[in-house]
Amino acid sequence: MANPLLSITFAPLLPWPLLLALSALMLGVAMVGLVNRARGSLFRLLAFGAVILTFAGPRHHQEHRTAQDDIAVVVVDRSPSQLVENRPAQVDEALTTLEHALGKQENLEVRIVEVSNADDGADKGTRLIEALARATADIPAKRFAGAIMITDGQVHDAGGQDGTQNTLTNVPHGPIHTLLSGKKQSFDRRLVIEKAPAYGLVGQPTDITFRIEQTSGPGITFRPVTVTLAIDGKPVGALDVRPGRSTTLQFELDHAGASVVELSAEVADGELSVVNNTGVAAINGVRDRLRVLLVSGQPHAGERTWRNLLKSDPAVDLVHFTILRPPEKSDLTPIRELSLITFPTFELFDLRINEFDLIVFDRYVVRHVLSPRYFRKIGDYLRGGGGIMVAMGPEYAGFRSLYETPLGPLLPSQPTGTIVEQGFRPHLTDEGLRHPVTNGLKGGPASDADTPVWGRWFRQIETISRSGTVLMQGVATRPLLTLDRVGDGRIGMLTSDQIWLWARGYEGGGPQAELLRRLAHWLMKEPALEEERLGVTLKDGALHIMRRTLGTPPSEVSVTTPTGKTVDVTLEPVSPGRAVGLYRPDTPGVYRVEDGDLVTQAAVGSLNPVEYRDLRATDEILGPLSARTGGGVFWLSDKIPEARRVKAAHKTTGAAWIGLRANRSYVVSGVADVALLPWWLGVGLIMAFLFAAWWREGR
Repeated sequence: MANPLLSITFAPLLPWPLLLALSALMLGVAMVGLVNRARGSLFRLLAFGAVILTFAGPRHHQEHRTAQDDIAVVVVDRSPSQLVENRPAQVDEALTTLEHALGKQENLEVRIVEVSNADDGADKGTRLIEALARATADIPAKRFAGAIMITDGQVHDAGGQDGTQNTLTNVPHGPIHTLLSGKKQSFDRRLVIEKAPAYGLVGQPTDITFRIEQTSGPGITFRPVTVTLAIDGKPVGALDVRPGRSTTLQFELDHAGASVVELSAEVADGELSVVNNTGVAAINGVRDRLRVLLVSGQPHAGERTWRNLLKSDPAVDLVHFTILRPPEKSDLTPIRELSLITFPTFELFDLRINEFDLIVFDRYVVRHVLSPRYFRKIGDYLRGGGGIMVAMGPEYAGFRSLYETPLGPLLPSQPTGTIVEQGFRPHLTDEGLRHPVTNGLKGGPASDADTPVWGRWFRQIETISRSGTVLMQGVATRPLLTLDRVGDGRIGMLTSDQIWLWARGYEGGGPQAELLRRLAHWLMKEPALEEERLGVTLKDGALHIMRRTLGTPPSEVSVTTPTGKTVDVTLEPVSPGRAVGLYRPDTPGVYRVEDGDLVTQAAVGSLNPVEYRDLRATDEILGPLSARTGGGVFWLSDKIPEARRVKAAHKTTGAAWIGLRANRSYVVSGVADVALLPWWLGVGLIMAFLFAAWWREGR
């Protein structure tokens, strides 16, 4: 709407000093005539005035002004802390009421900015002041009516308790009102991890320090709180701790690689939220050294196959013995003159057997080097959680077979006494296509085919499978590679001694190194090689879920978000026994993936987000800022304040109302400029007054 404004301006024909001097001279002459009462003096004064006005050039100046709308900004906090209690309903009601009230105001534009996740995964918390600065960046100071922030008060960029901060300098001056959701006083308990290591040795004690914090109030007692420890989603222990005190807890990692360590405090009645009752730390398990005992029964062409593999791994401590001189050999050669040492059977199999992670028998021949008592010790080691690999040759089919020892009942394959010596190509069974030890093995002359064709072997010991899973077959359908679990331990059997042909590339060779590496790590219980496995990794902002099984993979798994919401994610088969799915998280924290008894976890963003550290509604952060800018602080649980317009210099808040400034800003849309005394009219007036003066003098 255009409003005209009238004003008088001057456009003098002479410089103002000269015009003022001329005016003074004419006024003096006129005053002399008036003092002497000369006839016509009054008309001369009028003539002189007409001369001065004509030379002053009075003009009529008229501006056409267009009023500008003031701009108010409403910042709505939709951060995760606003999801507790009945805060979402309070925020929605307040926003609807404000939109209705401000929509009735004339000359007012309202901008609504919603801040749902202002940290963008950087764990900076709720950034309402930055959002306000961005929303007002293009608003001129003379049009800014004020701002209203609907929040729980947990703002992480508002500066100190005095309300000072750097980002507010980018906001135009005006009242900033705060409408607080939630309750004025709420009871909440939270767990804070004070110190957690980035790495821990597998099987060695690892420390984590934490404390329990909780608000005080009527009926709240600081009794001991039960804290549960879980590693990768599996509970491993619990203890009672007193709130407010730092507590150090010891635990052991059972595998190498990343582990999610989770501490959970028990939930109390009337607690604000249980989201911050949990503290999480990601700790990488590191094996100190893997100890492997390799016992070669006799020299043969493939003796170095296992040795070279194990020695190539810097994390493996290898103890290797080759039995060259059986006890019954008597050639009267003194032992000190032989480049051999006595086989330390007592030290290895009696005192230190449990220190080894894996024992490999490579073409072992029973020559009474190890007594039956030691084989019983080896059986106890296997049942207790150890790993044993048996790579056999022709000796397994004879009377000196390892099967004839006390270890025999634990072996998954029974020899028939037949040695098959003919060329054959090892191939995978249906279980082998699914098992992580052999799934996806490449190499050989047809490495790109779905079913690889590897180089031939020429000897296989015929056996009958008694237990375990056959992953590879040789001649016809005879078992070639069998894996089995015995008690808490694992055992593997290879019924041929010619895997070294692959290592030398015979007929294209085969994946000898990869197969033996996977085999050794499966025997040592590497989690990534478990047959039944549920894995999840974070890549490109999404959770990639993988389910592996020897049977048929499930069609979906359950994902629990950090807020407690459960979502079913569909899995798509990608290979035999393997299915994958994708889930895009929207909240930082720990996500729990479940499929029956299988549970795994993944951390997204910060493990202990700033947003969840304190969920209580508070006026301590934004209160000083609102007071400094002339705004008010109101609790939505009491009443939604009335919104009104006030003049720029007036008070902008009251007991039950908030004010937005009416700046009355405008822009000039047009100007009209007209001479009030044109020269021809001025000359006419001058002549008329002079004629009147002459006429009066003639009377």
